[in-house]
Amino acid sequence: MTIETNQQDRTHSTYAHIVFIIILSALMAFTSLSTDIYLPAMPMMAKELNGNAELTVTGFLIGFTIAQLVWGPISDSIGRRKPLFIGMLVFVIGSVGCALAQSIEQIIFWRVFQAFGACTGPMLSRAMIRDLYSRTQAAQMLSTLVMVMAVAPIIGPLLGGQIIHFRTWHAIFWLLAGIGMLMFLSIFKLPETLPKENVAPSSLFSALRNYATLMKNREFMRYTLCVTFYYVAAYGFIIGSPFVYINYFGVNYQYYGYLFGLNVVGVMVVSYFNRFLLSRYSMDLLLKLSTAAAFLATVALSLAVYAGAASLIFVIITVFAFFSLNGIIAATATAAALDEVKTAGSASALIGSLQYGSGIISSLLLTVFRDGTPWPMAWIMALFTFACMATVLFKPRQQD
Repeated sequence: MTIETNQQDRTHSTYAHIVFIIILSALMAFTSLSTDIYLPAMPMMAKELNGNAELTVTGFLIGFTIAQLVWGPISDSIGRRKPLFIGMLVFVIGSVGCALAQSIEQIIFWRVFQAFGACTGPMLSRAMIRDLYSRTQAAQMLSTLVMVMAVAPIIGPLLGGQIIHFRTWHAIFWLLAGIGMLMFLSIFKLPETLPKENVAPSSLFSALRNYATLMKNREFMRYTLCVTFYYVAAYGFIIGSPFVYINYFGVNYQYYGYLFGLNVVGVMVVSYFNRFLLSRYSMDLLLKLSTAAAFLATVALSLAVYAGAASLIFVIITVFAFFSLNGIIAATATAAALDEVKTAGSASALIGSLQYGSGIISSLLLTVFRDGTPWPMAWIMALFTFACMATVLFKPRQQD
């Protein structure tokens, strides 16, 4: 009887763990899904609404950046679940607003609103992992989440391409509203992970003080900037690729999703192996090697584009090499940063704010320097991947 009971307990524990991983992975994928699913529709939206579709991504990232700084301290005070519930409802309302929008300006407004809810997903998923796991375990868990959540960027563009083949781009946002409601219901399955001893006071002053303390923490900021610079480069591709692939190389928007999804398969594979690499090698060594390899890939891409010798296949290969290394860089640098602090909610908010806010830089640079070629995307990726590499290769000396 005791053996059967123990087996049932283990089975229940394993089931609960799998459900926990799936829900957190879905929450972390919210940002990618909210943008990637309508990437194939961006050229169509720009033409139909006579505006810069890139700015709808910019609006989302602005809202995403600001909102996290608000939700972070709140989650350190009242826990992780309540902000998640509120965030999902806000996301649903914003998605409906986008679906009903009739101009680029209206979509930008509702994308900002949508982001205020969406940001709670990835931010609080990271915080919950930090609540429950140690440094190396957290990095392994984040690699697992990245591997599972990578399904969204694969499915998103493919699904978006098929939707606009049969319906209009408005249907994409109706679908996002439905997904938001499903995520709202799934949160009931999540436990509250914030330890009582880590509950922080909630006030504007304490929140500002927490962020000031975090930004003075050299090691925390070093790892945080590593992720931030990498994502400026990554968003350079994410936002620029629809125009490069569809407009410049003439790829059909229905097939764009396959090319985009190929990169995410690389992320999944590298994330899988990163879990084992972390048990054999130090996090700093993995970051040095992965950021250097990513930089070499973007340099090769930039030189080929500048020389006018970049074929579609060459772009696909070099971007694949760069993007796949996200499976090491994002998970490892984030876990290392969070290990340096105690206020996981505020720290995760600051990391996410800078990480996803970095896309604002990419979208604005692409808007300003767009010339109808892959060159702006290529040099943005190379420049900021170098900055990413520099944060881990050139560690500042500690002051006495």
